[in-house]
Amino acid sequence: METDPYQLIEGMTIAGLAVGANQGYIYLRSEYPVAHKILNKAIERATEAGFLGKNICNSNSDFFLEVRLGAGAYICGEETSLLESLEGKRGMVRAKPPLPAIEGLFGKPTVVNNVLTLGAAASILEQGSETYKDFGMGRSRGTLAVQLAGNVKRGGVIELAFGVTLREVVEDFGGGTYSGRPIRAIQMGGPLGAFLPASQWDTPLDYEAFAAIKAMIGHGGIVVFDDTVDMAAQARFAMEFCAVESCGKCTPCRIGATRGVEVIDRIVNNQDRDNNLILLTDLCDTMELGSLCAMGGMTPFPVRSALTYFAEDFSGESPREN
Repeated sequence: METDPYQLIEGMTIAGLAVGANQGYIYLRSEYPVAHKILNKAIERATEAGFLGKNICNSNSDFFLEVRLGAGAYICGEETSLLESLEGKRGMVRAKPPLPAIEGLFGKPTVVNNVLTLGAAASILEQGSETYKDFGMGRSRGTLAVQLAGNVKRGGVIELAFGVTLREVVEDFGGGTYSGRPIRAIQMGGPLGAFLPASQWDTPLDYEAFAAIKAMIGHGGIVVFDDTVDMAAQARFAMEFCAVESCGKCTPCRIGATRGVEVIDRIVNNQDRDNNLILLTDLCDTMELGSLCAMGGMTPFPVRSALTYFAEDFSGESPREN
């Protein structure tokens, strides 16, 4: 969006013409003012040049495009919450069915795709699907934009074909930890991704491979932690994050995340530890199976992985060295 906005504009135009849509929206987080400015200028220039608007390139087809700013709600990454926000309402998850492809924005059939997907459309049409398939492995084809962050020597964004291992990304591209201490855990896929121990770092970046270890690739975010991290605190943060960002529509997510913070606190403080560990497991089951969307359904991922692979941090003993 900041360095090649026309790639996205062209991809969205292709998608719009393919499904017979004449209006497109780029839903952008308000935290990206540079992208907002660049996209609006690019849309203006594309319209002046005849690539957007009425009768695109004398094709008798119309396609209009505009940028809409979100208000900082994480939940609006979920497609139906995004649609509610676009309609000027509070970002809250819709019950499905109907799916957006049947009844979406303003009650019309709506295609909702990630920017990366739409951005790839023009390249695939230009170079052919076989070229795109040459990158990646298994069913995960093409490239992934990986964001390296946390306690890492060289953070930033890199674009890689699917199939490279998590260890290679963090050690070869990231250069290990910024602190110089050993890596203890890597979180993949965003704030609701699982925490992965060393035994899983050789997993290739592949959707099916990560699903097999109860993890996810998500948006490609990787956060590195060295051996001073308190994984109980990280599990608590996941529950707290969900409690803050939940749209509040469904009980498992709204109430479950709040109770999750309380239960983890009791475990760490050795208050009826065994029964609270059982309660936390039951709570994770309820959130995973009963939530309306992935916000509540995925919050158990980091919690379960921390409990499974870093159980010693829930013992209530003295914190790790800082």
